[in-house]
Amino acid sequence: MIYAEIDTQQAEGTYLAHSLKSRSGRLGKGHKITAQDIDDLLATDIKRITSIRMEDGDVHEDQAASRLGNALSKVGVSPSKSFTGRCNVHSTVHGLLCVNPSEIDDLNSVDEAITLATLAPYSVVYPGQLVATVKIIPLAAPAQSLAIAEQKTHLVAHPFKQHKIGLILTRLPQTKDSVLEKTQTVVNQRLKSCDNEVHTTLKVAHKDIAIANAIENLKSENHDLILIFGASAIVDRQDSLPAGLVLAGGTIEHFGMPVDPGNLLLFGEHSGTTVIGLPGCARSPKLNGFDWVLQRVLAKIPVTKKDLTSMGCGGLLSEITTRPQPREKMTSDDTPHRPKVSALLLAAGQSRRMGPENKLLQEWNGKALVKWVADSLEASSVDQTIVVTGHEAERVRDCLSELDLEFVHNPDFDDGLSTSLIKGLVAVPADSDAVLICLGDMPTISRDQLNTLINAFDPENAAAICIPTFQGKRGNPVLWSRSFMPEMMNLKGDSGARHLIGIYTGDVCEVPMSDTAILSDIDTPEALQALRNDSTNAK
Repeated sequence: MIYAEIDTQQAEGTYLAHSLKSRSGRLGKGHKITAQDIDDLLATDIKRITSIRMEDGDVHEDQAASRLGNALSKVGVSPSKSFTGRCNVHSTVHGLLCVNPSEIDDLNSVDEAITLATLAPYSVVYPGQLVATVKIIPLAAPAQSLAIAEQKTHLVAHPFKQHKIGLILTRLPQTKDSVLEKTQTVVNQRLKSCDNEVHTTLKVAHKDIAIANAIENLKSENHDLILIFGASAIVDRQDSLPAGLVLAGGTIEHFGMPVDPGNLLLFGEHSGTTVIGLPGCARSPKLNGFDWVLQRVLAKIPVTKKDLTSMGCGGLLSEITTRPQPREKMTSDDTPHRPKVSALLLAAGQSRRMGPENKLLQEWNGKALVKWVADSLEASSVDQTIVVTGHEAERVRDCLSELDLEFVHNPDFDDGLSTSLIKGLVAVPADSDAVLICLGDMPTISRDQLNTLINAFDPENAAAICIPTFQGKRGNPVLWSRSFMPEMMNLKGDSGARHLIGIYTGDVCEVPMSDTAILSDIDTPEALQALRNDSTNAK
């Protein structure tokens, strides 16, 4: 490329190095100058410009990004159309993204003009989710370097496959039925988040012979994945659970893994069927080492002893309440961790009950209803707000344009609330601890009420789902630990995530509020008029 300041008269066919504004509008960086552009620039008294002229062997940024995006996109991913030197790659499946870090490093070392950023290896991905982005740094890339980069790596998203899954729960004389029931529920929810479910559950004594008989029973019925949850943690290879696997004719691939929580995991097989002995921490829905192994197995990605022993880097996960003792106690001088909270403002619906008008854009006390909610979120202690648009998206965006918000559009908003919820959850940053799900038609929700919910969040002490209440009635918004997000991703139709509250009653914290704002959504013309009347009467 030839980068130079030249006379505007000589610029036809070159590319702008910097954005300019002419009498006809803005010309962006990388714009190819036409004869009409030159007339406009001269009429605006711009007589010289900084431009770039392509040379032989240069590949324009959009063409280069498109080529590399297509070259690395293999099974389960798809590149988008390139723009401003960027090509985004999205998943087409619900499954695991497989990338090779050393190959990514090699590609990024080919030429400083060429970059590729991806999600972490083995990230769970969903259809439409951004998984990688190619960016050409200057306005062109060298053709020779591009050809080398195209051969360096590829991306694959392995979809979760259906398995016939057997679950063995062992019990000791003192084991309560409620513990087994909760364990079964948590395991099944974990499987459902990966498009599977338990087919058969067997409850047996915590003895090697009983475990062996259960394994043989499930194997004879053609289960292709067997999960064993022991009443007590596995101590070593001689313990009841591994001994039962060997007695049944199976083999132990590896015991233990460098992931905490999740150390005490047993991985084995029986005549081609994978057998996993779960660590005790898997009784919690929180992320642990079992999740990493289970996800690979369900995506039919081979898991070897080397794979298990290679999970240590990044394997130190957060403390969970199922441990008998925390690893460390904070000293009195330590500052407690403040959770990072992302808010989802659902503003995509058609508001059919309101009639022809978009209820979110109806005014009350000088502001649109959705603007009241957004302003309260902006004033609260949430770290970011993601607005999910759908019906009349541009009007909603314009209404909220002065606020620092992130917008996500849901083209499928007519298919129900769940589609908007999922679209928003995909955009929640990986470092968020919790997500506050807010409805756009609740204008009387205040900043203080939002902060009260956030302050109540304490997943280590049975407050992973915080629900506001008024005189015993539950309302909105609801604050959820991110540990529930995988299950929310599987919601269908026009229902939200309320059914999960019934499943995880032990994680629910009801947070009393002082007024009815948490119960007041404006769905009908009558409700809107009542709100306006109340405001008038208050004056």
